[in-house]
Amino acid sequence: MNAAVTAGRVLIHRLLCMREILIILSACLLTACAPGANQTELYLGTATLGGAYYPLGQGISNLVTQHAEGFTMVPIVTRGAVENPRLVSAGDVEIGLTNADLAYFGYQGQAPYDSRLSILAAGALHPSILHLIIRADASFDSMSDLRGRRVALGPAGGTTVAFARLLLDAYGMSLDDIVPSFLSYSDGFSQLSDGNVDAAFALAGVPAAAVLQTRATQDIRFLTIEPQVFAAIISDNPYYYTVTIPADVYDMEIESTALAVDNVLVVGAEQSADTVFSIVSAVYGHLDELQKVNAIALQINPDQSLKLPIPLHPGAARYFEQL
Repeated sequence: MNAAVTAGRVLIHRLLCMREILIILSACLLTACAPGANQTELYLGTATLGGAYYPLGQGISNLVTQHAEGFTMVPIVTRGAVENPRLVSAGDVEIGLTNADLAYFGYQGQAPYDSRLSILAAGALHPSILHLIIRADASFDSMSDLRGRRVALGPAGGTTVAFARLLLDAYGMSLDDIVPSFLSYSDGFSQLSDGNVDAAFALAGVPAAAVLQTRATQDIRFLTIEPQVFAAIISDNPYYYTVTIPADVYDMEIESTALAVDNVLVVGAEQSADTVFSIVSAVYGHLDELQKVNAIALQINPDQSLKLPIPLHPGAARYFEQL
């Protein structure tokens, strides 16, 4: 056998050996990166990447992965608060973020849902505040003065629009009595700053980025809602309550009163109590870790979990009732 042939065979042998080594290394890396065989992967429905839900969902998922033995959690981009209860009920995700009113509507089978959803509460998160904002130099003050005016209501089909319908109804009006614009919060408040709309609404945590953006260039204030209107709305809709917004939050002249609704975690009613207890313990038992990386988590009050409008899952109840 000549030297060239021998050298060729040696090279092929070495290449084959290297290929085997690469295959083994790749398998080892995949094994190291993948969840352990005894790990159960859970999906958390959040919202689009630009909103508050996704980073909050990332933080919650990290807590579960780190502190719930036997579980990993992955935040999933969804269409948000309206869709998440449907996804949880259908079993497409194990847990989801939504508003307490939407959780109630889903649990009861009321619009925007066609039938009762198989969901229960896993815990309360931060409140979302209904920002009803006008320019400080506006010639009107009250919600009752909006008739015929241009109002940015947030995205079409969003929770802010539902809130606006409720308030307009309390004043004997409907969407037909205003000139609505269905814009993102950012665009809606930019339009307010430019004078292209007379008021801009946003259901968001405090401080809301879109409101701060407008306040940077424009003096603003809250629309006035009379106390008796607040009382009537809360009486008929127990998932809402009022909060006081200190003047310094948005550098306004006076504090304001606004409607609020809790954000909540919902889980499938069929989830095992032990699984839900593990999730809830990992999140609320290590809330301080979440608060270090997500400022809005500082507004989470675990005690609110015992005041939600839908029942707690037995696994969540086990956790909160021992606090």
